This record gives sequence, C-alpha cells and structure tokens, in this order.
Amino acid sequence: MSTAPEPLAAAITAAQRSLADVDPGDPEQALPHLREAQIKVIEALDEAMAAAVLTEGSTIRQTATLAGLTENAVGPRLARTSLLAAYRDGDRVTRTGVERALRPRRGAPQGVPAHPGRGATAAAIPRASPRIPLIHKEIR
Repeated sequence: MSTAPEPLAAAITAAQRSLADVDPGDPEQALPHLREAQIKVIEALDEAMAAAVLTEGSTIRQTATLAGLTENAVGPRLARTSLLAAYRDGDRVTRTGVERALRPRRGAPQGVPAHPGRGATAAAIPRASPRIPLIHKEIR
C-alpha cells in the first residue's frame, strides 16, 4: 500500500506507462513517449516538493536542495501543484503561503478558510469573545 499523495502517485504511474511504451530500437517513435514521461516526472517532482513542505516539515530551501534546484525555482513549481495552488501569491508559493496552508492542519476550526480575506464571511471568522450588545439609553 502506497502512502504517497494521490497526485504524486498518479504522475509517477503515468511516467512509468510512457516509458514502457518506448521502443529503444525506434528513436523517432520513442521521442513523444520520452517527452510525455519527462513532463510527468517534472509533475511528480513538483507534487513531491509540495508534500515535503506540507507533511514532512521541510522548508522551501531544504526542498530545493533535495530536488537539486535553486530556492527561487521552487516557489513557481509549488504554485502548479494540487496541494498548494490555492495558496499562491501571484505566480509562486512563498513561505507565507505554506504557513497559510498549514494553518488548518494545526487545529483551526473546521470549515474556516486558512486565509479569511479570501471567500470568508464575517460569520465564518472565529472571534475571541462574543459580541457585547450595546445598550442605548434614552436621554431626556
């Protein structure tokens, strides 16, 4: 039984299928299959990096080092993943985006978005204490 996140496992399986279709004796026929495998391996790498920062506690810098990339190259790749696409800032995921993604996993109330400014209503944002009603006195 695999413990890999579903998008990661799917990308790896697709890359393996593409490589299985390659006939080394026919390089011209092999090219489209090799290209498809390359695309799926890159997708798997991106999904693995996202899983590493979310579930393993790796920093973006550590993840970049493990993947053989520069730290600046990781943010845009994380923005394309199923796990972190919702937390991108422009075309990249930053440390702040990763922190927002981790917030619900660390005990935030169920159903409250990690970033209340996007799509949350005032009723959905938890308050520290109940509102105290204002008492109006009529002045005579």
